Amino acid sequence: MEAVRVGQRVPDFEMEVYLPEERSFGKIRIYDILREGKWVVLFFYPADFTFVCPTELADLADHYEDLKGMGVEVISVSTDTKFVHLAWQTSEKLLENVRFPMGADPTGKVSRIFGVYDQETGLALRGTFVINPDGILVGSEVNYYNVGRNAEELLRKMRANIYLMDHPEEACPARWQPGERTLRPSERIVGKVYEALKY
Repeated sequence: MEAVRVGQRVPDFEMEVYLPEERSFGKIRIYDILREGKWVVLFFYPADFTFVCPTELADLADHYEDLKGMGVEVISVSTDTKFVHLAWQTSEKLLENVRFPMGADPTGKVSRIFGVYDQETGLALRGTFVINPDGILVGSEVNYYNVGRNAEELLRKMRANIYLMDHPEEACPARWQPGERTLRPSERIVGKVYEALKY
């Protein structure tokens, strides 16, 4: 099966999850979330009880309420089981504020859908995938095992994606923040982007 690419519709799938807020197990079906009009961020990481991973999830947890307030559901995903997620979140102090669902993908099925499954190790690479409420993959970032991500940049990208869904005729330049000038691609600004942003 070929991995889904940016601009394509994401297939529906179900995952077992550990739900830290409820301290219980459950299941999540991706299109059930999308039907609620929400965005989905899938945050793949290699493994529980490792080193960079808890720093990333802690960083993401610090921004989770902001993301939820924007209509975004975050699901972290690794190839560990839901039982390992529970044990890790309970014992690792960095994870004490994690409230988002922790997806269990022990067979690598979901990791393969997004092209982050490492056949040699059985782990997932650090992949961040943004799915809009229509089920279209609009963002993809993949890092190797040893480089952690920045949740503030994810938050910025989400603000831009949400803005652009309502303003499809516009484009957000580098480092764009809400309230700043956007671009309206046309023949009038070819070679004149500086002027379009300044005036």
